Amino acid sequence: MSEKLFGTDGVRGRANTHPMTAEMALRLGAAAGRFFRRDGRNGHRVVIGKDTRLSGYMLENALTAGLTSTGMNVLLLGPVPTPAVGYLTRSMRADLGIMISASHNPAEDNGIKFFGPDGFKLSDHAEDEIQNIVSGEITPAQPANIGRAKRIDDGRGRYVEYAKTTFPGGQRLNGLKVVVDCAHGAAYRAAPEVLWELGADVIPLGVEPNGFNINDNVGSTHPETCAKAVLEHGADLGITLDGDADRVQIIDEKGNLADGDQIMALLASRWAQQGRLKGHALVATVMSNLGLEHYLDGLGLRLERTRVGDRYVVERMREGGYNLGGEQSGHIVMTDYATTGDGLIAGLQFLAAMSDSGESASQLVSQFDPVPQMLKNVRYAAGTDPLAVAAVRSVISEVEARLGSSGRVLIRKSGTEPLIRVMAEAEDEALLHEIIDEIVAAVETAA
Repeated sequence: MSEKLFGTDGVRGRANTHPMTAEMALRLGAAAGRFFRRDGRNGHRVVIGKDTRLSGYMLENALTAGLTSTGMNVLLLGPVPTPAVGYLTRSMRADLGIMISASHNPAEDNGIKFFGPDGFKLSDHAEDEIQNIVSGEITPAQPANIGRAKRIDDGRGRYVEYAKTTFPGGQRLNGLKVVVDCAHGAAYRAAPEVLWELGADVIPLGVEPNGFNINDNVGSTHPETCAKAVLEHGADLGITLDGDADRVQIIDEKGNLADGDQIMALLASRWAQQGRLKGHALVATVMSNLGLEHYLDGLGLRLERTRVGDRYVVERMREGGYNLGGEQSGHIVMTDYATTGDGLIAGLQFLAAMSDSGESASQLVSQFDPVPQMLKNVRYAAGTDPLAVAAVRSVISEVEARLGSSGRVLIRKSGTEPLIRVMAEAEDEALLHEIIDEIVAAVETAA
């Protein structure tokens, strides 16, 4: 198999279309099982969680068949957030964790993410090894060594109780009205439960999944829905999650949005004041706003940048011993609490800041003035590479020369969809619109 199955966040695609077919899920499960049973011992276990997409049933069953065929014992968690799978993989002493989700993508897509026994996503090397096994002959277990599968009824409850422990002891959310938008996704039960049990008056949105409505005009990709509810209910805060709840956007009481950069800025400044910010640095990707970098400089803190993808943020955090990082899109990684982005726990940290400071959400959501930034996506046809076209490269080079030191351009392929992401920052907004339109037009012509 010459194609690369794994992208920046596992294997992802349109359900019932390669590679998101039952056949491929079975082979991936068998290959992962063989990879983790290289010592030949029995007793290895894997936990599997999923979001609320209809195709999750098909992929869950296929993965289970592949895993048990190579001797892995499967524990099925049902719908739980992605960070819950990372947490439960470690706490239940599993050898492997799998999350079936396409995150913020529409319902017709799905994906498969793998976690190692430490609860962190697998490395590129481990994924390459699994792909190599998929490409060859997969040796099944002997009949006496075939694995078992069973449902785990308390997986969500374990995660709910853990999430509550990350909120400061002795503090409560009594008197706070909180809108939580769960995107009809994996956290549709867990997130409202946590907030209510901590004392908040909860207005839940996106908590009626039907297999087809995940991320459909709700959740962090459509924060306007949460903002509208915050204003209608006179809420103190809105927390809006994506389909697998590993990313978050915050809405203040006036309906204003705080993206991942603003949330990270708040947490970095608070943790630095409390002596909790390890390495005096925040890890973020090349997509984070220049304004965030300038803000941290003013506090005597560093911004460490990585490739796009929360897994690369986590890798850099682990290499450097840092405990706070994330993405502008809302993946907030706090390794003191979680092994991956956790939208709910990040929301709790924002609420803790409100509780500690006595300030309103609107006083906390704007930590810095962002440099004007635009991002546009251009869909391209399979088999083409618009960024390899000379005319596109020429336009990009000319734009970079015009910007000089007053801004920057970042053009890249999405790791999860057939999209070219065109991002630019410039202090001159008119110039910003102009250069974005020029690049997009060139890419569209080439696509």
